[in-house]
Amino acid sequence: MQVKETVADGLKHEFQISVPAADLDAKADARLVDLKDKVRINGFRPGKVPVSHLKKVYGRSVMAETIDQTIRDTNSQLFTERGFRLATEPKVTMPTEQKDVEDVLTGKSDLTYTVSIEIVPVIQLADFKSFTVEKPVAEVTDAEVDDAIKRIAEQNRTFAAKAEGAKAETGDRVTVSFKGSINGTPFDGGTGENIHVTIGSNTFIPGFEEQLIGIAAGETRTLKVSFPKSYGNEKLAGQPAEFETSASLIEAPQEAVINDEFAKTLGLESLDKLKEAARERLAAEFAGATRQRVKRLLLDRLDETHRFEAPPSLVDEEFNLMWNSIKAEMESNGKTFADENTTEEASKAEYRKIADRRVRLGLVLSEIGEKNKITVTDDEVSRAVIERARQMPGREKEVWDYYRSNANALAQLRAPIYEDKVVDFILELATVTEKKVSREDLYKDDEAEKSAA
Repeated sequence: MQVKETVADGLKHEFQISVPAADLDAKADARLVDLKDKVRINGFRPGKVPVSHLKKVYGRSVMAETIDQTIRDTNSQLFTERGFRLATEPKVTMPTEQKDVEDVLTGKSDLTYTVSIEIVPVIQLADFKSFTVEKPVAEVTDAEVDDAIKRIAEQNRTFAAKAEGAKAETGDRVTVSFKGSINGTPFDGGTGENIHVTIGSNTFIPGFEEQLIGIAAGETRTLKVSFPKSYGNEKLAGQPAEFETSASLIEAPQEAVINDEFAKTLGLESLDKLKEAARERLAAEFAGATRQRVKRLLLDRLDETHRFEAPPSLVDEEFNLMWNSIKAEMESNGKTFADENTTEEASKAEYRKIADRRVRLGLVLSEIGEKNKITVTDDEVSRAVIERARQMPGREKEVWDYYRSNANALAQLRAPIYEDKVVDFILELATVTEKKVSREDLYKDDEAEKSAA
């Protein structure tokens, strides 16, 4: 076997490999000998078929299999000997001329092919004991607990019918029945009977709730609205519509009295128990925000300390996934790059930087996990599946079957678990210091990102 490197450009390599015809012929004959005891051919006793006859019947197909296996074995040996870790599947280029292919299959000429690869660079890991990470910690205040309970009361407030002839105002709940049409033609899903609409809740199509202000029980109005361009139903998205709407009941929100009786309506023994539950929920939310802040800081530190060329094909793949998603979202919302105060070229450059960072961090985390034997167990993945199923009441079996029969979906569940385990490993080595912050400071970065988006 002869191996000649024809390209060595950064992470890209190409080799021309030649395997003697005699070697292929010997391997093919060995496969035919093994086949002799397995095939049944009329006129021959089992195991007594001459190899020469088998070669006439199965020679071409066995040689094709031999060539395929030889290429795989040769490539694997080559990559192992050179210490290459492949970033993508190798690209093998075979002879294409009919005569050349025929000569190889019949053993008249050597097998010559090229294999192109892109490798993962050698990654020198930083000393994680030198890392310092500041952990922001927010304590739940009594005021925050009170605010949380007020929001709960707002969400669970009761309504009482207004006096006969009373007009609907912002905050009132109106019971309506409606029939929708576009250009005079009714459409699927456009009718509703005895639907509760709280004016100002912004849960209906923009403009629908506002046009109910001033309506009285027994009154019918035609509401003119337009479906948002980003509406889930493509047939309705961006379309102007009319809803013939009749109100049957106008109700005003009642003042919520926050006491033991209110707590009992929520299934808790007392107001103190409600406050305790609210405090625990807020503490869990704060802990989650703290975790995300610490993880983000740690990933930034890993990014700073591991600068290397990321495999271009992996960066391209990551970029294309993000870019296609961004373009689809912008088209759905009817936005342009000018609306975002940027250009397509500048936006592409920014997302390519993000793609490069994601690929490099993914390789670093993988390297850390591999060198420190960090793994995700089947039990951990199963618990993640169960948690997903719990989030979809009534469809638990459907969720479970989906993940059980979908390897890619399971891999998507496994990836964040693996990442979190690697992050925890680094944090155990790093110096972590706590810093007391307010809730506003804890969420400041998240809120800034949302406003920027």
